[in-house]
Amino acid sequence: GLGCDITNIKAMEKLARLKGVKLEKSHFSIVCNDLSHLSQYTLPIDNSTFKILKRALPGPFTFVMNASRNLPVAYKGKKTVGIRVPDHAVPQMIVEKLGNPIASTSIYDEDEIVEYTTDPELIFEKWEKLVDAVIDSGYGDNIASTVVDMTDGVEVLRDGKGDIEDYL
Repeated sequence: GLGCDITNIKAMEKLARLKGVKLEKSHFSIVCNDLSHLSQYTLPIDNSTFKILKRALPGPFTFVMNASRNLPVAYKGKKTVGIRVPDHAVPQMIVEKLGNPIASTSIYDEDEIVEYTTDPELIFEKWEKLVDAVIDSGYGDNIASTVVDMTDGVEVLRDGKGDIEDYL
């Protein structure tokens, strides 16, 4: 995936350019370390939603939540935001060391060659001159996160690696 510090507007603009979208039209997920981190960027949630999140995270889910006014400038005007707490050590460590969440998006290759999204050597070859750093944490998984809209109940927007039914 691609990511950057959510508080660095220049980095956010670069991330949008790399994805070929305008920043104000982007839908970058926010990768947080835990539920308390997540709560800074979402409106308060009810107990049943909290229990689902607590059981499912960290995990292979992106939860679409109602956005709070605490979002950084790159997210201003957004009514909802995708929140992730991945069960992978690398993004967790980046967020911890950075001290801020990171904006995240999957690497998409126009010709959809699977290796370009999973093979670290091919990713480096393609992206080394376009990004500030490439982190090799081994082969990636080619199955996207499950996207679950939690703004009004529980609605799966995209089936992916996780099964939300296991956490309801």
